[in-house]
Amino acid sequence: MKNTANKISAFCVAGTSSGDGKTTVTLALLRALKKRGLKVQPFKCGPDYIDPAFHKNACGTISRNLDGWMMGKSAVKASFSRAAAAADCAVIEGVMGLFDSSKPGSLQGSTAEVAITLDLPVILTVNARGMANSIAPLVKGYTEFNKDLKIAGVIANKVGSARHADILRETLTHAGLPPLLGYLPREDDWVMPERHLGLVPVFENKRGQEWFDSLAEAVEKYFDLDRIIELTHTAALSNSTKKRHKKGKLRLGLAYDKAFNFYYEDNLDMLRDNGFELVRFSPLIDETLPEDLNGIYIGGGFPEVFARVLSANTSMRQAIKDFACNGGFIYAECGGYMYLTNEIKNSDGTFPMCGIINANASMGKRMRSLGYRVMKPASKFSFLPENIVMRGHEFHWSNIKFKSEPKPLWLAHNTREEDFSPCGFRHGRVFASYLHLHFASCPQAVQMLADFIRQIKKLQAARYQP
Repeated sequence: MKNTANKISAFCVAGTSSGDGKTTVTLALLRALKKRGLKVQPFKCGPDYIDPAFHKNACGTISRNLDGWMMGKSAVKASFSRAAAAADCAVIEGVMGLFDSSKPGSLQGSTAEVAITLDLPVILTVNARGMANSIAPLVKGYTEFNKDLKIAGVIANKVGSARHADILRETLTHAGLPPLLGYLPREDDWVMPERHLGLVPVFENKRGQEWFDSLAEAVEKYFDLDRIIELTHTAALSNSTKKRHKKGKLRLGLAYDKAFNFYYEDNLDMLRDNGFELVRFSPLIDETLPEDLNGIYIGGGFPEVFARVLSANTSMRQAIKDFACNGGFIYAECGGYMYLTNEIKNSDGTFPMCGIINANASMGKRMRSLGYRVMKPASKFSFLPENIVMRGHEFHWSNIKFKSEPKPLWLAHNTREEDFSPCGFRHGRVFASYLHLHFASCPQAVQMLADFIRQIKKLQAARYQP
C-alpha cells in the first residue's frame, strides 16, 4: 500500500510491560514493511535514545521520539505529521507497558497518551511463554481499561509452537477480543543484550543486515501483515509546521560517536531551524576540533565504556579545554558532563578527562537517578532567563563529586515533587548537568540560545579587531 491521497498505515506497537519483546516486534515489522518496498517512518515513545538507532538500522529512516509529558500534545502531533507526511507506513514503538506513565492516575508520558493524541490503533505485544487461555483476561483488561484507546490486534511473543499459536488465536476469538495478528516463536538469536535497564546501543551491539532480514522473514511467515496494514489504514495528519527564519549560520560542534550519541532528532532540527550548522566531531578518534566553532554540544552516551580511549586522546581533551578557557560556549548533558570533569573511574581504573569541571565522576553499581524532570535556570547568569521552565529526563548510574561547591546550572524537581533543588554546573560559558532537555518543552529557549551565542560571537569579533 503506497501513500495515496495522504493515506498511510499507522499504529503503535505497545507492550503489557517492559521486556515483553515489543522492540523485536517493532524491528521485525519495520524491516518487513521496508522489504515490501514501502517507505517506513519509525517513532519511539518516551525518553529513549537507543531503540531509535535500531529503528534506523531496520528501515533506513531516522526515528523520532514522541513524549506527551516532555513535548506536549501539540508538539507530538507536529513531530508525527512532519515526519510521516511522505511515508507509506508509520510505526511507533511504545515505552514500558501501554499505560505506564509519569505518575499514578495520569496517562502523561505513556504510550497510551501518544496513541490517543494521534488517534492511532495499538497492536499489543504479549509475552505468551507459558500462557494459553490466560491471554484472554489479560488482553480484555488492556482493551477495556481506557475507552479512548483502540487495540486493533495482538502479537504473541515467545510462542512455543504453531499449535500454541492456534490456542492463543482461538482463545481471543472465542472471547470476542482483538484478533491475534501474528506471533514470534522462541528464538535465542532474537534476544538482544541489555545494560542499565535498556538495550546495549547499536554502536556496540551491531546486528548485521541478515539479522534484520531474518526478522522480516518471520513476519511474512508468522504474521498476517496484509491484515495489519488494512486494520491500521488511516489519514495522515497534515503537515502545517512552518520553518523558523534563519539568521545566519552558527557553527555548533556536535560530539557524535560511539561514546556520545544521545540526542533527540527533533532537538537537532530545532537547532538547525534557528540558524545552527551542526558540525559533527568525535572525541574518540578526532585529534582536533572542527574549525571556526561558535559552540560545542556534548550529549549523553556511555563515556565510561570508552573511558580508556577517550582519555588516550589527549589532543582532543586539550582542544576542548582550550576552547573553554578561551571563552567558548560548551553545553553538556549526562555523559558529556562526565567527560568535562577531571576523571572518570570505572571497574577498569581511573582515566583523566578534560579537566574543565573540578570534579571526579565515578560509576556505581546501582542506579543513581531515573525519571522526568522539570527545570529552570538557577541564575540569571545562565544562557536563559530565570523565568524559563523546561522539561527533560534524567538517568544515570554515575556520581560526580566536586572538589568545591559548584555554581548550579538548574533548579529541578521530578513529577511527584514541587520543591526545586539545585543541580549541574556553570562557570563562564560552560554549562553542564545530568539532565537531558527536550527543547520542544520550551521552543523559545533555542532562539534564546542562538541569540546568546551570537552575542558571544560579536564580543569575540570585537576583541580581535585591529
